[in-house]
Amino acid sequence: MYQEGRVREVNAGAFYLKSHGTKLARSHMYDWLILVLLGLIEIILNIIHPFYRFVGKDMMVDLKYPMKDNTVPVWSVPLYAVLLPIIVFTFVYLRRRDVHDLHHAILGLLFAVLITGVLTDAIKDAVGRPRPNFFWRCFPDGVDAYDVWGNVICHGEEKEIKEGHKSFPSGHTSWSFAGLGFLALYLAGKIKVFDRQGHVAKLCILFLPLLMASLVAVSRVDDYWHHWQDVFAGGILGLVVATMCYLQFFPAPYHSEGWGPYAYFRALEASTLGARVVRPVAEVDMQAMEIPDINQQTRQSGSNGFRQISLSNSQQHDVEFGKNVTFV
Repeated sequence: MYQEGRVREVNAGAFYLKSHGTKLARSHMYDWLILVLLGLIEIILNIIHPFYRFVGKDMMVDLKYPMKDNTVPVWSVPLYAVLLPIIVFTFVYLRRRDVHDLHHAILGLLFAVLITGVLTDAIKDAVGRPRPNFFWRCFPDGVDAYDVWGNVICHGEEKEIKEGHKSFPSGHTSWSFAGLGFLALYLAGKIKVFDRQGHVAKLCILFLPLLMASLVAVSRVDDYWHHWQDVFAGGILGLVVATMCYLQFFPAPYHSEGWGPYAYFRALEASTLGARVVRPVAEVDMQAMEIPDINQQTRQSGSNGFRQISLSNSQQHDVEFGKNVTFV
């Protein structure tokens, strides 16, 4: 209701988790169900046995590297590749208050990581390439044995032998580049790295996640758990999947609207169009109520009627700039 000429303006650019989160999650219900399915497939791929490739005695030259512990433990990979990016997404949400950005960033990240995980483990099981430390997994006492075909007859622990046939590609590397690569693309869009202003210092922020993923990849070779081809293929796989998943929800970082998800701009356009549709109806009602007053005031003072029309024009101008106008 219009009272005393005061107008309350609501910023249409804010979409809160409490007011829009449930509806947004429901609209992507099938995407979340697919994520659960990908998680189940990932578990199955880790349970089944990989292909046990032929390993002859003359091949042991490249497979006799010592057994070492992981510099980067397996349990830490989800922390820096999944949890760390989500913390960054949450911080951005607290500043911008856009639930579309938060939801799609998390959804895209999880898809990038899980799709990469499924592809990586499926290839691992199919290829069955021995790790550089395969000899000590197969013969922990150092005494090697071979069958009539020249293939190894392992007498080590079954778990170690199974893990020894999962060298290509590197899971640590692919997961790292999937999660941190997605984070790098996200940051590039948010800080507008490619805004053509020449602020090269922004690239330092962009390269931090990629440097972290690269160091993880290097550690896999230094620990003799992977050959260099394994980490190279894992890095390419993770980056490609991360880029594809990111572009499903966000414009390219070099785009003029690369700082926000597609869904945000659609919601903003819908709210603006809704305000434009509701506004003419409200104007007709107000004009019908104000006509007698305007006529009466016009007889007393010819300027008051023009003040009413001027106020209406200013409110319409606010709506065109993305603001929902309601009356107090």
